[in-house]
Amino acid sequence: MAHSAPPARRTELPPVHGAVICVAAPCLVISPEHGQLTGRGIDGIYRSGRRLLSRCVLRVGGRDPVAVQGRSLGSDRASFTATVRTGAEAGAGPDPDIGVERVRHADGTERITVRSYTARPLRLPVELLLGTDLAELAAVAAGRAGPELPAVVHAAGLRWSSGEAQAVTAADPAPDDALASAGLLRWRLDLGPGESRTIELRTTQDRVSRAPAGQVANPLAAARAEGDDPRVGAWFRRSVEDLGALLMRDPQEPGDAFLAAGVPWRLGLAPAESLWAARMALPLGTGLAAATLRTLARTQTGGRGPDAGKIPGPLRGAGPQLPPGCTGTEATLAFPAVLAEARRWGMPEEEVARLLPAAERCLDWMRAALGADGFLADPDPGPRRCETQAHAHRAALLGADLLAACGRPGADEWREWAAALRKGFRDGFWIDGPDGGRPAAALHPDGRPLPRLTGAAAHLLDTGLLGGGLLAPGLLDRVRSEQLARLLGAPAMDSGWGLRSMASREPGHNPFGHRSGAVRAYESAVAVAGLAQAGFEKEAAGVLRGLLDAAESFGYRLPEMYAAEQRTAGSAPLPHPAACRPAAVAAAAGVHALTALAGLRPDAPAGTVAVVPLPGAPLGALRFCDLRVSGEPFAVRVSRLGLGMVEEAADALQLGG
Repeated sequence: MAHSAPPARRTELPPVHGAVICVAAPCLVISPEHGQLTGRGIDGIYRSGRRLLSRCVLRVGGRDPVAVQGRSLGSDRASFTATVRTGAEAGAGPDPDIGVERVRHADGTERITVRSYTARPLRLPVELLLGTDLAELAAVAAGRAGPELPAVVHAAGLRWSSGEAQAVTAADPAPDDALASAGLLRWRLDLGPGESRTIELRTTQDRVSRAPAGQVANPLAAARAEGDDPRVGAWFRRSVEDLGALLMRDPQEPGDAFLAAGVPWRLGLAPAESLWAARMALPLGTGLAAATLRTLARTQTGGRGPDAGKIPGPLRGAGPQLPPGCTGTEATLAFPAVLAEARRWGMPEEEVARLLPAAERCLDWMRAALGADGFLADPDPGPRRCETQAHAHRAALLGADLLAACGRPGADEWREWAAALRKGFRDGFWIDGPDGGRPAAALHPDGRPLPRLTGAAAHLLDTGLLGGGLLAPGLLDRVRSEQLARLLGAPAMDSGWGLRSMASREPGHNPFGHRSGAVRAYESAVAVAGLAQAGFEKEAAGVLRGLLDAAESFGYRLPEMYAAEQRTAGSAPLPHPAACRPAAVAAAAGVHALTALAGLRPDAPAGTVAVVPLPGAPLGALRFCDLRVSGEPFAVRVSRLGLGMVEEAADALQLGG
C-alpha cells in the first residue's frame, strides 16, 4: 500500500527579539545580549547577506568575562560590558578587578578595551576564538548553515575561504600568537594600575581592509524634533537614524537609494514596504521617494499582457482569514499616489515628468484589473480586500490630480470612477448593525462579506493630499467615518500600546498573530494620521500615546509588530520573536505619527503650505526643524494650546491656515 509523503515542515525563523542588532546596509551584525558570538544560531557579522564571522569568543585571564550589560549605542553600533575576577588582589572578595568593554560596529569593526582595577601591575593573557561558515543569511535562517571552515593565518589575523567567498579578520595590535587550526589569537597584555589596552578587530570580505561598498550616507539626518515630552525627540531621532541605516543602493543605478524592508529577514527591496516608508518620510525630503520610485519604475512589467504596468512583488501572508496578498498590487496602487504627494512636498517638476509615464502605466494596469463589480481583487479571482479598495481609491483621486496638474488626459474619468467606488464600497463593504456597523475586512468572490474588524480599516481614513492643501475625500461618508473612529478608539482595537491588527473579540484573535491581533506599527501610524486629518482628535491622541509608550518600551526602535494584551498598570508590550527590528515602515511610523500632530499640508507647486495642528496638543508643545518643503529647510512649532507657527520656510512659500 502506497503511503503519501508527510507534508514538508515549514521552516521556523530563529527568534531575534533578544538580539542586539547593528545595521548600516548592506552591513549587519546580530549579537546576543552578552556580546559573545558563539557560532550558534543566527548571530554573526554579515555583509550583503553573507556571514563573515560567526564565532568571536573572548577569554581574559583564562576566564569567560561575566556579562554586565549589552546595549545599542545607535543604529550602527552597540556596546557590551563585562567584568573578570582574576584573584590578583588579595582580600578583594567577590569584586571584579578587570573591566571589559566591546564596542561593535555594523561595518565589522570591533574595539575590545581591557581595563585594570588592581593596585599592582598585571600581565594578562587575552584570547579570541574566531570562526565562520561563510553561510548566506537565508541558509542560516533556515537552519542549513554548514560547519565552520578551516582558517589560515593571514598577516595580523585569520582568513577563511570557500569557493569565491572569503572573509578576513585582522587585529591591531598584531597577536603574539595565532593558531589557525583552532581559530585562536592570543595576546599578553601588560597593565599597570588603572591602565587599559585596546584591541581592534576588522572583519572584511577582502584581504585588504577597506570601507564597505554600497553604504549610503543618511540624507535625512538633519531633521529633528523636540517637545515638552522628551520622548518625542528620542523617538524621532531614532526613527531617522534607523531609516538612514536601512538605505541601500540599487545595483542597476547606484545613485538611487531605497529603504530595505527590515532586519534581519528582509534586508533588501520590498516594493510595497519601501514605497510606503518613503511616503511617510516625505516631511524629511522628497529625494528618497524619487529614488524609490525610479527604482520601482525600472522593475515595472512591460508589454501588453494582463500584468503590463504592474510592479512585481512577492506574496505576503494575510493571516488565517484570507489567502496571501500580492505586495506588487499594493506597490502599483501606491506609485501614482506617492508621486502625486511628493510633488506637493516639492519634488522638482522635471523629476515628476520623468516618473509620470510609469504612474500612468500603473493606472492603466488598475483599469484593466478592475472586476465587473468595480472592485479590485488581489489576485483575481480572489477576495476584494478592504484596504486594497482604499489604496485603489487613493490612487485614482491623487492620480487624477497629478494628471490634471501635468496636462495629461484621463483625470475626469478617474474622478468619476472614484465616486462610483465610494458608492459601491458603502453599499457592498459596510455591514450595518445595531452598534452602528463596521466595514468588512473583505468580500469573497461570491460577494459574501468577511465580517472581521481589522487594523487594515485604518487605511479607509488615509485619504491623501490634493492641491491647495486639501484632503482627498474618503471611501466612507462622515457618519460611517465617525463610527469607524469609535471602533478604532475602543479597547477591542486600541490595546493601549497601539492598534491591534484584528479586534480582540473577533474569532481567531491571537495577540502574537501578525494579521490576527499583533500591533503593527505601520497601521497604528496610519490610524493616527488618518484620525487626525478627519478631525477625530481624541481617538488619534489615544493611539498616538500608546504608540509612543510602546516606542519607549522598545528603546525607541519599534519592531514591525509586537504583541499586546489590553494595557493595565505595570504591563508592557511583548516582543514578537520573528519581527524585523529595525523595519522601514516601523521606523517611518515614528516620523509619520509625530509630524501628524503638526498637520502639515504643503502645495509646493502653488507656493503654499498650511499648518493644521491636532487640537489639544496631546503631547504638549512640539517643534520640528530641518524638515523639507520645496527642497528648503522647514521648521514649525506647535504650542501647548495647539496653535501652529512656521519658524522657517522657503522664501517662495506663502503660509495658509
